[in-house]
Amino acid sequence: MTEALVLELQSIVRDHAQLDADAHGPELRPVLPRGPHTAAICFVGRDPGEKEAKCGLPFIGESGQRLRNGLLEFYAPSVPTSEQSRLDIGERFFWMSTVPFKPKGNKPWSQAVRVACQPLLLQFMHDQWGGRDVVTFGNEAFFWFGIGQPGETLQKLHAFWDQGDVKYERSIEVPLPGLARTVCLHPMPHPSPANATWRARFPALFKQRLAMLASRIGAPPP
Repeated sequence: MTEALVLELQSIVRDHAQLDADAHGPELRPVLPRGPHTAAICFVGRDPGEKEAKCGLPFIGESGQRLRNGLLEFYAPSVPTSEQSRLDIGERFFWMSTVPFKPKGNKPWSQAVRVACQPLLLQFMHDQWGGRDVVTFGNEAFFWFGIGQPGETLQKLHAFWDQGDVKYERSIEVPLPGLARTVCLHPMPHPSPANATWRARFPALFKQRLAMLASRIGAPPP
């Protein structure tokens, strides 16, 4: 199944002008969703960066390190921060991107590419992860869950997003299109250090979101 999925994803982006093929190497391997089926939380970002593309691991670049540092501080405060401890803490969670390939210049992928990739990745997530709490980073990741939805659900997603900053303290349940399953979205700003609007506030906001989730689902297994 995985190889068939890889071939389908590759066919979508292989000749696309936005694809940063050099970052992925000649085999053009996607950064597929990854994590244990029993993970309590799924983290969803926009797309991988150069380090993720070269290593094949999600959320290990500069933004991902900020997230993993926050996870260490919250769930394992006695563990020294290091590259290995960031990788280890990440094994407790499920990780994925809306498009599993790096775009040139880290510019957002076109909506057409996101739409083409979404059903494949959504099915893969459904098969590989059994949780229901999803933390999204940035507007592209949040509205990725609106692709394929009926108009009423899209209206609810937009109304939720238009609440302003308070949305980062609230959550919304959405059905997964084409699947008999509902997830709860917990949006966050994009964690990039280049995000001037949220750079200083992000660590505290992320900690607050993790505390809220812990009150709902408890701590993830060690």
